[in-house]
Order: sequence, then C-alpha cells, then structure tokens
Amino acid sequence: MYLPHLHNRTIPSLLLLSGCLLPVIAHADFVEDSQLSLETRNFYMNRDFRDNASGNHKAEDWGQGFMLRYNSGFTEGTVGFGVDALGLLGVKLDSGRGTSGTGALQVQKDGEVSDEFSFLGLTAKARFADSLLTVGTHAPTLPIAFRNDTRLLPQTFEGAQLVSKDVDNLTLTAGRFRGTRLRDSSDYQDMSMAAFAKDGGLVTGGKVSDRFNYAGASYAFMPNLIGTYFYAELEDNYNQHYTNLTHSLPLTEGLMLKSDIRYFDSNKEGNTTVDNRNLGAMFTLAYQGHALGFAYQDQSGKTGQPFIAGGTDPWALNTVTYHHFLRAQEDSWQIRYDYDFAAAGIPGLTLMTRYVRGENFEIGGAKAKEWERNLDLGYVIQSGPLKNLGLRWRNVAYRGSHTTDIDENRLIVGYTFKFW
Repeated sequence: MYLPHLHNRTIPSLLLLSGCLLPVIAHADFVEDSQLSLETRNFYMNRDFRDNASGNHKAEDWGQGFMLRYNSGFTEGTVGFGVDALGLLGVKLDSGRGTSGTGALQVQKDGEVSDEFSFLGLTAKARFADSLLTVGTHAPTLPIAFRNDTRLLPQTFEGAQLVSKDVDNLTLTAGRFRGTRLRDSSDYQDMSMAAFAKDGGLVTGGKVSDRFNYAGASYAFMPNLIGTYFYAELEDNYNQHYTNLTHSLPLTEGLMLKSDIRYFDSNKEGNTTVDNRNLGAMFTLAYQGHALGFAYQDQSGKTGQPFIAGGTDPWALNTVTYHHFLRAQEDSWQIRYDYDFAAAGIPGLTLMTRYVRGENFEIGGAKAKEWERNLDLGYVIQSGPLKNLGLRWRNVAYRGSHTTDIDENRLIVGYTFKFW
C-alpha cells in the first residue's frame, strides 16, 4: 500500500501532535473516550455521454474503499488535548484507460488508473471549556467549504479551525485551509477557483492559492429558527458573504412547513472578474413520512457563483447530484419529493426524487437552458447477520442545450465496523 510523503505544510501539525500525544497516553479519558471505526464502501459508477460526437462515450469505474477513523478523548485539566487520525484506501476493482474519469479512482499522469491509492491524515486537537481547536486534516461541512463525499473516498482539507460554543445558542467558527486533497488523490495540493463567465466558459485571472480564510456565526433565536452568517476568502480569487435562515413551523398535528433561505454575495479579488449574487429559497411540507419541497434560485451579476474547484460542493440550493446550476445569471427552480417507508411499516427504506431546471443564461453567446432529474433509493438492512448494511442506487439524467447530455447510475454498498 502506497502512503504518500507528508506535505511540508503538515509539519507544524505533526509537531503539535507529538507534543500532545506523548505525555497523555496514560490519562484514562484520552483512551476510554476514544472511538475506532472502519467504514467500507463498494462503489460502482457508469456515466453515459449521450451525444458526445468525439472522445469517449462513457466513463465507468468500480472500486472498494476503506475509511479507518480514530478519535481520541481528551486529557484531564483546564485544557484537554487529543488526536484524531483518518486512514483512507481505495482499491480498483474494474476500470481502464479510456473509460475512467468518474472521479472515483486515481488516474495517473500517463492515463492509467492506479491499482490502489491511499492517504493518512492526522489532526491535533485542544479543548478549552466549550471551544475546540483542531490543526491538521479536516472534512468540513461548512456552507462556504463543503467537502465532497459522493465517490469512493471523501475529500479532505488541511489547515486549522476553531469552533466555540461557550455562549448559549451561539456557535462561532473561524479557520484557514492551506490545501485540499481531492476525492481521487493521495496528496494535498493548492486550491483553485471554479466560476462560470457570461459566455459559458470559466472565469479567468484566478491563481492557485494556499490561503482559504473563513469566519462565521450561527445563532438559534428559537429552537425552530436559526440564523447563520459566514465570510470567506480564497486569496487572489474571490471573497464571499453567506447568510442563511432556517425555520420549522408546525401547521397541524403531523404537518410541518420547513423554510430554508440562502444568500451568497461574491466579489472579485486579484485579477478575476467574479461578480455574483445568489438568492435561493426552499419550502418543504412534511407529513407522515412524505416531504414535498419547492425551491427557486435567482442569480445576478457578471459571473456565476464561485467555489473551490475539484469537486467541492457549493452549498447552493440547486446543487444536485451531477450539476450545480450556477452558470452566470442562471435562474433555476427545483421540485423534490422524499418518502421514508418506515411510515408504511418498512423501516430502513427511503426514496428521494427531484427535478431541477435552469434557464436565462448563455453559452457561446447563445441562449441556453438545462435540466436534471435525480432518483435515490436506499435501504439499510434492519436485522440478521447483515444488519446495518446499506444499499443505495442513484440514477441521474441531465440534458442541456450546448452541453453534453448524460445518463448515469451509481450503486453503493456500505457497512461500518465499530471496534469501540
């Protein structure tokens, strides 16, 4: 198994880790509060390019992933120290030159698919009261940096983050990422920007960067009303303000209205032309296992909304399985239906289907439109020797004018072993 050389930016993290780990092994809380688990994921993906006149007509990969996670407890004292570790291994089961490219398996410079690829990430942590400082490997689920976990192995970031919950109902978050390891990679690299220009191409003028700075706050005004604000900056590329309100309103017994309003304001830095405002709202009615939602997303400005390139998921409402619907000035709407079959006496079986349509944008100077349909069917076995084994089928259809149409299927089998 290949373990890549540690990136030079991880040295401060590892020095801190060593200083924390050696004196604390004897502390009971450090060991007794620790957790060790192994998540296994068998992942198959087939993407059919329906109208590709040149090049490959499909991308197809099948692999087996292993995600070993260790989380220690904390040492005793005013400041408690600990360490986390993440070990990732992806094994090719079937792929080859000419049909790879799903983002699930590592592709070498010569075009060949690696038989296996791996990664070891370490994170030092320190806890003071209800504040937690982490330095090293992160898998963020932040609205301005949401790691991608839709393939064989999850994306990770390297950096430092401080989260404070010392004030009731208030969560403060701040940090800096210095690099990202993509979902099909073994090592960290600098970050770059993805954003669409008005002509349909990508915004130019950006630079690779090892500085992604962010800070934000989330406050629960009431148990059912939460407000969030974040500011983020990918140095020499863009800065971004994010505001969000979520609210849950009981209408009658068993009937709930959920509201989610998100606003992004993104502007240029350096030599880029980033200029985007994105206002989206989603309203969902939930009743006895059913959930029916409708979303609308309005974009204005000279470009589409920017985000960290390489698979990072933009936290926009109409970012779905295949596409993100963030072309310059694109407006889009979504209708979504979810059903939990536990309400019908079949626990563990879930269904999600949605349709998204985008328009009012241009590609190559011509007016364009696009749509995507998703179907997600999942089942977690409830009893017997295969209890907690998860099965999932994801089906995608995407069509667009002046783009490549695709049909796609993903089959995922997952199970997590919890050692302690």
